[in-house]
Amino acid sequence: MASPMKILVLLLLFLTPTFSHWVVDTLPGFPGKLPFKLQTGYIGVGESELVQLFYYFIESERSPENDPLFLWLTGGPGCSALSGLLYEIGPFTFNYANSTGDIPSLELNQYAWTKVANIIFLDQPVGTGFSYAKTWEAYRCSDTLSAQYAYSFLIKWFLDHPKFLSNPLYIAGDSYAGIIIPQIVQRIYDGLESGIEPRLNIKGYVEGNPATDKYADCNNRVVYAHRMGLLSDNLYESTKVSCDGHYIDEHPQNAACQYDLERVSKCTEKINMPQILEPECSNENLLSLDVSSIGENVTSLLLLQHWCREDNYLYSSIWANNKIVQKALHVREETITEWVRCNKTLNYKVNVERTEAYIYDVKSTVDYHKSFTNKCCRALIYSGDHDMGIPHLSTEEWIESLNFAVEDEWRPWFVEDQVAGYTMKYLEKEYELTYATVKGAGHTAPEYKPQQCLAMLQRWLSNYSL
Repeated sequence: MASPMKILVLLLLFLTPTFSHWVVDTLPGFPGKLPFKLQTGYIGVGESELVQLFYYFIESERSPENDPLFLWLTGGPGCSALSGLLYEIGPFTFNYANSTGDIPSLELNQYAWTKVANIIFLDQPVGTGFSYAKTWEAYRCSDTLSAQYAYSFLIKWFLDHPKFLSNPLYIAGDSYAGIIIPQIVQRIYDGLESGIEPRLNIKGYVEGNPATDKYADCNNRVVYAHRMGLLSDNLYESTKVSCDGHYIDEHPQNAACQYDLERVSKCTEKINMPQILEPECSNENLLSLDVSSIGENVTSLLLLQHWCREDNYLYSSIWANNKIVQKALHVREETITEWVRCNKTLNYKVNVERTEAYIYDVKSTVDYHKSFTNKCCRALIYSGDHDMGIPHLSTEEWIESLNFAVEDEWRPWFVEDQVAGYTMKYLEKEYELTYATVKGAGHTAPEYKPQQCLAMLQRWLSNYSL
C-alpha cells in the first residue's frame, strides 16, 4: 500500500501538471542555424503552480541518449542561469570584438560542458532571470523552499522528458548553489526511498567554489588574504589574537580587534574578491543606463575606463533585454519587467538573515555531505584558487572535517603538460569525493579557465584520475 507521502506527492504532480516548452533553432546575434539542440520552457511549481520556473535545456553535442544529464544552478541567490550559460559552461558566448550593434554577436564556446553532457540551466529561485510568480506572495522564497521547488521542477521535467530518465543525473552549480545543491540531492534520495515516481537516476553532484558554511566561508577571507600576501604576518597574528579568530562578528567592546579589523579592511577593500589579480572597478554607472538605448555606443562606453570583467556582463543585459531575443527564447511577454544578470534583492550578504523576498534559513550544508556516505554517490568539488569570496581553503577545511579516508593524496593535475591545479580524492563507504583547485581561476572557475575546467569534468565523468 502506498504511503501517505507518496500519495500526496503523486497527487500534486499528476492532478494538473502543465508544461510549456519550445525548440529554438536560431538566436539573434548568432549566424545561421544553431549547431546544437536548444529548448526553453516554463514549469510551474508550488501551490497551484503559482511559481513559473524558466529553463534552457541543451542536449549533449556528443551522445545525448548516453551522456549524463546536469541540472545547473547559478549562485547569488538570484543570478540567472543565462549567466552560467553565456559566461561559464554553455555552448555559446559573446563575440566581444564584433558586438557593436543593437544585438551583441554570439559565437561558439569550444570548451562548453555541453560537449560531454546534457544540461538544464534553471532560473531559480523565483524572481531570477525570466522565472516569475503569478502573485506577489508567491515571490517569497527561502533556501529550503528554493531546493524544494527545484526538486519539484526536476520531477515534472522528467515527466515531460521521459527519454532522459535513464541518463546518469548530476546536480551541479557554483557559488551560493552550494547551499541549494545538497538539499536537492537529499530530496532525490528521500524520494527514491519513498518510491516516488518517476525514479531519478541520481549519481552525484558537482559544486564550484561552493558556499557551504556561511560563517566559515566569510570568516576565512581574512585567513586567505594573509595566505596570499595581502596581509603582513604581524597584522594577521595581531588580528587573530585580538579577535580570537572571529573576523566577521561585531566586537563593540573590543577596541584592539576593531582597530586591527580596520587595518585589515584598508589592505583588502580595493581587492577584487571574485579574482584577486583582476582590477576592482564598478560598472554601476553603465548598468544604470537604459540598455535598450546603448546599442552601438556600448564599445565606446567601455573604452572610457580600463577593462573590467564586469564590462562583459553588460552585453548580457543588452542581449537578454532585447525584445527580439526574448521572442526567440519564447519568454512570456506579459511577465517581463527588466532582465538582470543577478537580482540584488535576493543576493546573500554576510550576517543578514533575510530580505523582503528571501529568507536565508540554511546556515551550513556540511551535514548533508556527511549524510551521503550511505549512498552510492560521487561528488566533484572544485575551487578557483584566486577567489577570495569563497576561498579554497574554506572548502578544504570543511572537506577535511568530514574525516573521510584519503584515496589519493594532494598532487598536481595537468592540462597540456602544465599544472592546472591540485587535487585530492576521498572515499567513505560508497561515497566518493574528488576535490580540485583550478590554478589562477576566480570565483566562477570555468569563466576564467574554460579549457582546464572542461578537461577536469571530462576526466571525472569518465572515472579517470584528474
